[in-house]
Order: sequence, then structure tokens, then C-alpha cells
Amino acid sequence: MRVLVCIKRVPAPGARINVSADGLAVDTAFLGFTTSPHEECAVEAAVQLVEDHGGTATVLTVGPPDAEEQLRYAASVGAAAAVLVPADGDVDPQRTAAAIVAAIGRLEGRDGPFDLVLFGNESADSCGFQVGVRVAHAVGRPVVNGAKALAVDGAVARVERPSEAGLDRYALRLPAVVGVKEGINLPRYPTLKGRLASKKLTVETLDVLDAAPAGGLTTQRLRPPAEQGGSSTVILGHGPDAAPAVVDLLDKLGVLG
Repeated sequence: MRVLVCIKRVPAPGARINVSADGLAVDTAFLGFTTSPHEECAVEAAVQLVEDHGGTATVLTVGPPDAEEQLRYAASVGAAAAVLVPADGDVDPQRTAAAIVAAIGRLEGRDGPFDLVLFGNESADSCGFQVGVRVAHAVGRPVVNGAKALAVDGAVARVERPSEAGLDRYALRLPAVVGVKEGINLPRYPTLKGRLASKKLTVETLDVLDAAPAGGLTTQRLRPPAEQGGSSTVILGHGPDAAPAVVDLLDKLGVLG
């Protein structure tokens, strides 16, 4: 089977995000970057499917040339091919989806259809929840987002998604699109052999972004979250003189019986 995984280069989770002076962009001067966590799980899901059923996994991103780092990381854990759609700066979800649709058309026209196109449930930076759904609608394929289990049975993809009522189960006839949620699996670490192979991989470049029209979303202003109050330390005393204060504090916390 053929699986395509669409990933995104995002600031490392937990990093301090600074905003540029004009308030319109993220200051990336001191940021580390990684693959969006949901999409790391999507890559792992694709590799597992290929291990079970044979075939190839291809990874694709719309992003700057530096995003080649994330493509090669995906290759180091099992993706067989990598595709970069060059883009300067952040691209709105509608244009990103249109570019991916154009790239899929090129790749499928040349090599045949993908059985599955996998996305992360949402990207870690913008949390738009929409690129995968837009792509599925444009290519006319069934889609389920938020997948916490994924298996392929013949010509059917079986997907499970948690809901307020319990667990929703879907049977999607292939080809299909699935949005994978973090926790569906535990992404593997690359081996030394995988890292060496990824360095030799030829990353294909598809210049399709210019043909993708911009969407209706524009950035008005970015505001960093308010700084949370720092912790403080109170010295209760020194030596034996601190004992009564410690007992009072433990009593106040309900630790003493």
C-alpha cells in the first residue's frame, strides 16, 4: 500500500515564544523546531502499516527549506520518500490545503494513487483542525479526524475515535484521509542506520504553492500570553527555632492527623 503523511515544522513544544516587534510574526531567532507531535504519531502509523502490509510511506511538508530537517527525520524512522513544497513564511490553512492537493495530484499522476493520506489531528502552533479536512473534501475522499486507532483490512481503513458517548468506530473505503491524534502509538526513535540513510535521501521539491490561491484568513496581531507569577521562597526559620513554624505549616496543609 502507498501512504502519504503530511507534516509541519513547528516550534519545539514548551519553548518560550517571542513575538516580533511589529506583532505580526514569531521571532524564531532562538527557537528550536520539530515535527508537530500529532504528526510524529501519523508518521509512526504509516510506517507500521507499511511493515504490516508492504508498500511505501511518503512524507510531505509545505514549509521553508529548513523543513527538510523534519522530512529527513521522518525518513530516519521509516519513510521511504520525502517531498518539500517550498513556502516562505507562514501559509494560511486554505492555501496550505490547496498546495497539498496540487502536490497529491502531481504525485498520484506519476506514481499512482495513495491508499491513505494521513495528517496530524491539528498542528501544534496554529491548532487549525482544518487542513486535512479541506484536502479530503477537495480530492473527494472520506475523512475522519481525531483517530486513536487505525488499521487496514483489505480495501477498508478501520478507525476508532473517542467521543463523549464512548468510542466511535468508522469503516472508510480506501482511498481515504485520516487525521491522527497523539497517543495512537509511541513514535520510535531513529536507529543509526536510519539516520545515515536519511542523510542520503533525495528530497523532491514540488513548486506548486504559486498556483494555490490565498485563503481568507490574515494575521492581524500576535500577543504573547501574560507572564505568570513566579514562585517565591519563605524561610520559616533556622535550626531548632524553625520547628514550630514547620509544624504550623503542616497542620495548615492538613498533613497532620
